[in-house]
Parts: sequence; C-alpha cells; structure tokens
Amino acid sequence: MKSNTIIMTINEAINHPEATLIDVRTPGEVAMETVPGAVNIPLDEVPTRWEEFESMSRPLVLFCRSGNRSGQALMFLASKGIEDGMNGGGASDVMIHKM
Repeated sequence: MKSNTIIMTINEAINHPEATLIDVRTPGEVAMETVPGAVNIPLDEVPTRWEEFESMSRPLVLFCRSGNRSGQALMFLASKGIEDGMNGGGASDVMIHKM
C-alpha cells in the first residue's frame, strides 16, 4: 500500500510556507524571547484549546524552552487524534532553523 505521508526534517517544517509554529511557553517567557509568526498557546491551555489545532495549517511545529513541554503537548494532542505535529525543541532552536 502506498503512503501519502510526506516526511520532512524539522528545518523543512519550520520553514514550510504553510507551517504553523505553536509556542507552548507562558506569556511571560514569550515576552522575553519572541519567535516571529508563532502562535502562543501555553501548555496549560492546550487541554481546553486542542480543537484549535485541527484547523491550523500544516505542518504543526510546537516548541517551548527546551522541548519538554512541547513534547507533552504533542502527546496530549495525539490522544485527541492530532498526530501530525512535530517537536521543534526550544524557541532558540526554532530561531536557528528559521530562515
């Protein structure tokens, strides 16, 4: 059976023209280091806002300070059937990849 899944690197995903970058850090953390174009949905709001992720353009790239909270958010989203997100790691990692 042929798969229609496209595999891309995190660099390709971050720089994809349709990518949605989602910052799961707190608003205070975002104020200290902003990633241009990213949507801020703090980790503690993901359980009440998870349906918003369904309508976001793909690929989804979630990030935080270190990749830990974005990993937790991805696990929660997977439990709701949203399994096509990627962990971008920390905000500084995303900025390094962003062209």
